[in-house]
Amino acid sequence: MAAILQPVQAEILIPGAAASGEALVLDAPISFWGGVDPFTAAIIDARHPQRGRNIAGTVLALPGTIGSSSASAVLLELVRTGLAPAAIILHEPDAILLLGLIVAREMGWQAPMALKLDRTAQPQLTGCLAIDARGRITPG
Repeated sequence: MAAILQPVQAEILIPGAAASGEALVLDAPISFWGGVDPFTAAIIDARHPQRGRNIAGTVLALPGTIGSSSASAVLLELVRTGLAPAAIILHEPDAILLLGLIVAREMGWQAPMALKLDRTAQPQLTGCLAIDARGRITPG
């Protein structure tokens, strides 16, 4: 599949610096707690279609999340160890997951920006992407 040809504007949920990385659009919702290894950034949920893929440094697009109050702790650990995605794109805000980014920033760590983009638009996000500080996603 080719990379996006036209820029896409996403809504900024948590602002941040411009970012770039390979798109990783998940086919199914995921729980960070028990679904992502906080020490390797690998998807470890045995039932997830992208099990074994690594989210570190990617532009991670999530069609949904499976809630857990510990998801923020997993994301916080990924930020702390430098294994977080370059950016996170959500179908809808997930307060628990976003809390991990907020806490990371409060601790002085560089955390990825979080954006909102409808899940129906996420499959067009392929290849290497660049996201500017205003939430504009372009081939990169």
